[in-house]
Amino acid sequence: MKKILIVILFGVVLFLSKIEAQNLIGIEDNALKKNRFQNVTLEMSLKPFKVNDKDYFRQVANEVFKQWSALIRQADTVSVMLWTSDGSEILDYKGVLSQPLEWAKYIGNPNTGREIGSGPKELTLHERAYLFMENPPTYTYGDLKFIVQSLKEAGHTITGKPIKVGATFDPGPEFAKSDFKYKKHPEILGGNAMGNKSMVSCYSVLNADKEPYAGYPNGIKANTPFGSFFGKQSQHFLTDLGFDFIWFSNGFGFGVEGWNAIGSIFNGKGFEQEKMDVATSKMTEFWKLFRKECPNFQIQTRGTNLSVGSDLARDAVDIKNIYKGNFNMLPPPNSPWAALDGDFGLELVGYMSRMSELPDNRFPFRFYTHDPWWLNSPWLDRYGREPHDVYMPLSVSRIDVNGNIGIPTNLNILTVDDSKGNMPVQVPNEVTPHILKARMDAPTAPGPLVWVYPFDEYHDWAHRFKDRLPEIYYGDWYIRQSINNGFPLNTVISTTSFQSVIIKNPDLFKQSILVTIAPDAGSALEKALIRFVENGGKLIVYGPVDHSSEAFTDFLNLKNESPLVGELNISSFYMPDVLENAFPKVLNHHSLLSGGGISSILKNRNDSTTKMLAQVEQSGTKRDIAWVRSKPEWLGGKVSYLRGTNSCSFSGGRLLTPDDPVKWYTGPLLSRYVLHEFGFDFFVDKQDPSVKSPVLTISRSNNAYVFSGYNPSNTVKLRFKMPQGAPLFFGLETKLENGNSTYTMPTAWNRECRVFVEQNNGIVSYKELCSGQLGISKRFQINGLKNATVHIYPEDNITSQQFHTYINVYKVFEYPWIGGEIPFKVGDKKLGKCFVVENVTGELVVAW
Repeated sequence: MKKILIVILFGVVLFLSKIEAQNLIGIEDNALKKNRFQNVTLEMSLKPFKVNDKDYFRQVANEVFKQWSALIRQADTVSVMLWTSDGSEILDYKGVLSQPLEWAKYIGNPNTGREIGSGPKELTLHERAYLFMENPPTYTYGDLKFIVQSLKEAGHTITGKPIKVGATFDPGPEFAKSDFKYKKHPEILGGNAMGNKSMVSCYSVLNADKEPYAGYPNGIKANTPFGSFFGKQSQHFLTDLGFDFIWFSNGFGFGVEGWNAIGSIFNGKGFEQEKMDVATSKMTEFWKLFRKECPNFQIQTRGTNLSVGSDLARDAVDIKNIYKGNFNMLPPPNSPWAALDGDFGLELVGYMSRMSELPDNRFPFRFYTHDPWWLNSPWLDRYGREPHDVYMPLSVSRIDVNGNIGIPTNLNILTVDDSKGNMPVQVPNEVTPHILKARMDAPTAPGPLVWVYPFDEYHDWAHRFKDRLPEIYYGDWYIRQSINNGFPLNTVISTTSFQSVIIKNPDLFKQSILVTIAPDAGSALEKALIRFVENGGKLIVYGPVDHSSEAFTDFLNLKNESPLVGELNISSFYMPDVLENAFPKVLNHHSLLSGGGISSILKNRNDSTTKMLAQVEQSGTKRDIAWVRSKPEWLGGKVSYLRGTNSCSFSGGRLLTPDDPVKWYTGPLLSRYVLHEFGFDFFVDKQDPSVKSPVLTISRSNNAYVFSGYNPSNTVKLRFKMPQGAPLFFGLETKLENGNSTYTMPTAWNRECRVFVEQNNGIVSYKELCSGQLGISKRFQINGLKNATVHIYPEDNITSQQFHTYINVYKVFEYPWIGGEIPFKVGDKKLGKCFVVENVTGELVVAW
């Protein structure tokens, strides 16, 4: 009887604790609703389950959710994604839970042919593998099923939320031994990302196999499509073991070469367009075959390391067909791989191009905390505990067909455990605040630059034209290099959605500069872009203009002549970066990687509305590569044309290699330089061209400007000026130089800006003060002003009646609201919602 009472009492306590948790969650929802994720996924391997014991499994499961509890509170649903093996546990599954489980108990590559732990010490982890601990436990599929159930029970008990658990499939040789891939069925291998034919091709076919499998109890018939086999095996495995979704890893389902600059279409020397239709058809067929056999489990995807345009042109990845296929899938997140090398241009271009259109409104953000296989923990070592790969990708937003701002709905943490199966609490304690801060600063409006991405055009051109793959390939790589050279691009909308939004909400982009390609002749996009500029909008067009109409080339004041390629002398009329050792004056234009040669020149050189910015010359022949035009009747509208050189070459590695900046001029610098013509100055002072420039994003959140950056070199000084004046970063002092605010920032940084100052020089600070007054939520102090004009951007809901300005009050009054209040005026609508105070000297206090 006593035992029964104890059980009843325990049940009551558990029930009340759940009610309390739900009540607290309800309170939290009201305060933080706009910042919540639909789902937070904690990825992990089986390594933390170091003892094959059910109580130990439960303890580990409890610890996972407790460590990340502050982050989990911001989610509606919580998931765990298990990196059990390499996906071969699905391929090998026979439908028997007592079957032994080959799992990822290694550090390094276990599929090299070498015995585990053997070989000379100089071998790398990619050439051999070790066990992650002495005598790791053995598991069966039944043990895995219990771990899945333990995670669901522990997660629901601790969080009160729905808990889902997902399985994973990787196409390569990482993580665990795979006899299925590399001994039984090597015919399914195609990609070469980790050695010759090392990656499973999603559209391969299987040879005959008499061995029984869960979905094929009588064996596999010859020429069985891999999509069918994998789908049927997944249906049995996911169902039997209690999984809720499956993850396609490392480009699986998106071509054969998920990591490389080349693929089934681009071989490094040319584009084999004739293969395009067959390759894209095979890929789409894989998704259909998989879905036929595994119809209901959600598919989550890693995608490739590249972008929509480059994937399409190099490897026939028709992501439009995949998105439109009704496959119940989540689109790929940002690639965590590019940021490891500081290649934020590649990461952000891939992320934005894939979110420009979506299967629905959901898309994830993924952050790399630990690597459970390769003996590194990016947060602690590769990133040095710097949050650049939090703030920059989380400053990215998309605009949908109705003009709504979209931010990531899902968050993935890769992974909660390290290569030795440890879960150091330091990592969630340090990472969580940065993610929550970035989420609080999430974009609520278009940024200063908006990429109008040609999602539909690229997919149309790839199939309809025989000569446009080089142009498709070039476009994304050019923007990648532009971002890596400081071009602050982090808002995206597709060309199709833009044409809808500009009609529904023509003022949405009044504070933004649109960035896009030259549209097709006579297209609706062409007309929309011209009309946008004629109505006062600002536009940058990049890339070749070989398929545009005469109306559009006249709009740009452009005509094409015979192309120039190779080494070109460059003369720019505006090179504002300050270097101790100057940039080289020779540009190397690789026509294969830059959409052809440079053909553009001004059609009318005497046009007073056109301003030349840069030219190239070869043997006396000149071509114009950058200019800006603004006609009086355009109501302040302005268009700039950038021909654009993809200053890279292909030398056989995974990616295009940037040209040596000491030897060759970096063409994509002009993307940042041309912003000066629109009132935006983002300049750097550094020693020489070999010093990498900072990467920058600028988002708009609750009427503030939020600057985020990555500084590869802390020796670089940044100079900023915008149409409103010099931006002041919250909490910092700046030395104004020629009207620019100047800062030397750390490796990773994130600062809010609500104050801009027009003042030539001096030291100015921008700090927050306590409220100290009922009815006032924010109070800021700006010091060091000299006859300055100050623009202040309060929160979106603040009216002029709620806004107050005071001058030099702390020198006279203990409390600033007692006296010293001065008038202000409403700012120019073209600059957004702001208030302006003019001719200020000394200290300005603003409050609302």
